[in-house]
Amino acid sequence: MTVREDFLYYLWKFGKLQLQNIQTTKGELVEIINLGTHNHHAGPDFFNAQLKIGNQIWAGNVEMHVKSSDWFVHNHENDRNYDNVILHVVWEHDIEIHRKDNSVIPTLILKHYSNSVVLQRYRDLLNSPEEWISCGADFPVLNNFEFENWLERIYIERLETKADAIEQLVKKTEYDWEAVLFRLLAKGFGLKLNSDAFFEAACSVDFTIIRKLSAKRGSLEAFLFGIFGLLSQEVTQESYYDELQQEFKYLCHKFQHVKKTTVPLQFFRTRPANFPTIRASQLATVYHQQSNLFSKIVATTSLEQLYDLLQVPTSLFWETHYTFEKSSPKRIKKVSKKFIDVLLINSILPLKYCYEKYIGKPNVENLLMLLQTITPEKNAIIQKFKAKEITIENALHTQALLELKKNYCDKQQCLQCAIGNRLIVKKIEY
Repeated sequence: MTVREDFLYYLWKFGKLQLQNIQTTKGELVEIINLGTHNHHAGPDFFNAQLKIGNQIWAGNVEMHVKSSDWFVHNHENDRNYDNVILHVVWEHDIEIHRKDNSVIPTLILKHYSNSVVLQRYRDLLNSPEEWISCGADFPVLNNFEFENWLERIYIERLETKADAIEQLVKKTEYDWEAVLFRLLAKGFGLKLNSDAFFEAACSVDFTIIRKLSAKRGSLEAFLFGIFGLLSQEVTQESYYDELQQEFKYLCHKFQHVKKTTVPLQFFRTRPANFPTIRASQLATVYHQQSNLFSKIVATTSLEQLYDLLQVPTSLFWETHYTFEKSSPKRIKKVSKKFIDVLLINSILPLKYCYEKYIGKPNVENLLMLLQTITPEKNAIIQKFKAKEITIENALHTQALLELKKNYCDKQQCLQCAIGNRLIVKKIEY
């Protein structure tokens, strides 16, 4: 097994090297004065390093590759960002690399100076026989305090990713935060199977229409049912359906709205309480009962306040129906706290964070506190982590573990993980 570039970064960044008598391929002694700053974006891997190579002190950048020839694979010879590389650090040296003035860039073969125990533990970790996560046999290694801190850091990474996506929506709506909230809530009310359909429909609507219709509940429900594609089927002997259809046609003409939704709705493999008819009616109730919803959400500081805003019922018709065609025993179908938790985790709290960053007042502590009061999610990934006998107490834990699995374990980013780092260096004497 060869190594990956991230292992080279790890050895260099954390000094896991035998530092005596380090030499370039030309036999020049290398003294590391400053390793430089790790660059996670485009350009050389480490900026502003300071090295003594031979008798000359150099200041500049360090680039790393598994093979020297990767310099050409990545087209660095045509990129001016690499003109100031003072050292090429590689695992295998297969070709000399020249600067534009034809001078050779000094090359250091890192495998000659790496700790053999670190290398073996790295290989053992990436070649773990357990398929689910590489460190499965030893997980989690960290003590409770370290593990809590690591999970919190990973969750913030997940939050930043969600905030970046929301920021793009904000720009598209010209910073209409209420419109962004509507789109995110529509996606959330669509759940997994219908999220794309609900989101696409919400994005096709000028939010001023929703604002104008919110005072009249029947009209708002008709419009939402129409844009979500719930009025395009053939339904006989149901006057309420006909009323909604007629109202939707009138509203489309009035507001010059052209329905653009192309994603089909799914009822199959969906529990009746989650049918798009029920969720669309509940969403209409939210916007009928709560004007300026985004402003109210921003002002909230507790979970109970958020529940109060969103725990709404359907319209009267849906108390005795799940679909238009068939009646059912009467039941008040309110949005459950468990469903609101899903909306909070995936939409509302990330949006709240994005807005606070926008106004320059991010309150991460309050957001983490809210997340810690939400019950932990239940899914196959979380169940597998639970089997490792770790404590999972709240949604902060579950969200962080989902992020850990997706962006660390699945990508074998063990060297960027606190757990992987601990496994590689434990019981090693330098």
